Parts: sequence; C-alpha cells; structure tokens
Amino acid sequence: MGHDHSHTNHSHGGHSHGAGAGKRALTFVFALTTAFLAVEVIGGLLTGSLALLADAGHMASDAVSLGLALFAVWLAERPATPQRSFGYKRAEILAALANGVTLVAVSVWIFIEAFARLQDPPPILGGWMLAVALVGLATNVTGALVLSRSGGESLNVEGALRHVVADLLGSIGVIAAAGVVLLTGWRYADPIISLVIGVLILGSSWKLLRESTNILLESTPRDVDAEKVGRKMASVEGVEEVHDLHIWTITSGFPALAAHVLVGASENCHARRRDIEAVLLRDFGIEHTTLQVDHAGDHHASLQALRFPARRD
Repeated sequence: MGHDHSHTNHSHGGHSHGAGAGKRALTFVFALTTAFLAVEVIGGLLTGSLALLADAGHMASDAVSLGLALFAVWLAERPATPQRSFGYKRAEILAALANGVTLVAVSVWIFIEAFARLQDPPPILGGWMLAVALVGLATNVTGALVLSRSGGESLNVEGALRHVVADLLGSIGVIAAAGVVLLTGWRYADPIISLVIGVLILGSSWKLLRESTNILLESTPRDVDAEKVGRKMASVEGVEEVHDLHIWTITSGFPALAAHVLVGASENCHARRRDIEAVLLRDFGIEHTTLQVDHAGDHHASLQALRFPARRD
C-alpha cells in the first residue's frame, strides 16, 4: 500500500531579496513624505487652496500608509511559530488592504469639501499655491521612482507606490489649478481640480482593494490557471487522477498549492510526487506544495468539481 504525503517549502530567496529592496525604498520614501507633509499643510492653510489641502490629506495618508507598510515588513520578517506556521507574511496584505481603504476615505473627504467650495469658492493665493505644488511634484516624482525601482513583487510596496503616484497626479492637478487662478482669477478651478484628484485617488484604490481581498479570501492567483495546472499534473506519467486541488497566495510572490494525487497501483509514490513537483516549479513557478499521493486502488474516485483524471495522448 503506497502512501506519500509531502510538504515542500523552498527558501524563496528571491522573495526575501525583493523584501529587502522594498524595505529600503519604503524607508526612504517615508522620510521624504513626512518631511514634505508639514510644508504642504501649512501651504494649504496659508493659500486657502482646497486642492493643496486635498493633496496634503493624501500626503498624510501616504505617511500613515508607509508607516504601516514598514511595520508590516518588520512583522513579515519574524520567524514562524507553531501557532503561526507562516509567520506574519500576511501582514503586508493587511497593510495593503488598509492602504486601499484610506485612499477611499481621503477621496470621500475631498468630494465633500469640493462640493461645499463650489457653492462659494474662497480667495486663493495662486503664486504660493503654485510654488508648494511644484515642490510637491518633485517630492512625489522622487518617491515614485524609488519605489518603482525597488525590484520587488510586493503588493505592500505596490500599495505605497499607488499612493505616491496618485499624489503625483494630484500635484499636477494643483499646478494646473494654480496656473488658472494666476492667469484668469477663476477660483472655481481649485475645487474642480480637487474633484479630479478625488476621482484619481478613488480609481487607484480599486486594484489594491481587489487584489488584497482576493489574497485574504485565498483565491487562485490571477496569473495562474487552476484548470491548466490540474490537467498538467494529471498528465504526468503514472498519475491516474488529481483532485482536491487548491492554489492560493500566502503573500505577494509566494504562491502555494495543495492536492490529492492518485497514481497507478505499481507506481512509486515518492518518485511520482517528485515528478509533479518538478513540473509545477518548471511550468508554473510554484515551489511551495503539499501533495498527498496514494495508489488509485486505495481510494475511491473523487466526485468533486476540481477533479482531473489522467488523459494520455
């Protein structure tokens, strides 16, 4: 009676390297963001510009989110324990979800303020508004470049990058509004541009919320076709059936797979398991697998939906 239940977990060195680069990038951008935040808040208050205050509000959420992201990276580096077998690797996904939620909250605040100001736009100091916005643009361009070049696949870093990019677009909007106010004196440009900034911020949150929620719900990764994986596993020589197939993401760049595999009565369970693991790593980049391998005669055929019988050409 053959039985082989194996759990393989390789070092994931690339993920660790990416996490290190991401941590350095997050630290630099966090310092840059917090340094400029005070300037933009004071500038928004002195100039009376909602667009600047909206950008400052997003910058404040950037600072909080980057702090959360750094805390999540620190948590993710803590070792696994018997109670938390994967350590705190999901902490970065929780931080990404929190980033998405804060983006939505900031955009709602901007909408409320902008609609109020459209009724009676206050006077604005366009020159100072433009100067602060230009400094903000330079700050955000620098932050975006640093995060985009960090080299990691982290959803956590992507969440921080989306904040910075949305803020970069906001700075461009503020510059445009300041130019209109300086050239024409049309004060409605400020709340109108603020609404545009709010829409951009809201749009940037969608992918982040969707992907972090999918990971927390343990959905199959978007770049993995579970049907294709199951058929490929079932096509390995000696395999009779694959069922109870589950593919999910532990954290960014860390897919995992579990399945029950039935092989022929005369097959070597250990050898077939190794063959399947090699196929999964080579064709799909999945190296963290839990495979229960049994002889076909020892178990009844599965009636589940995710059942992949062998198909021989």
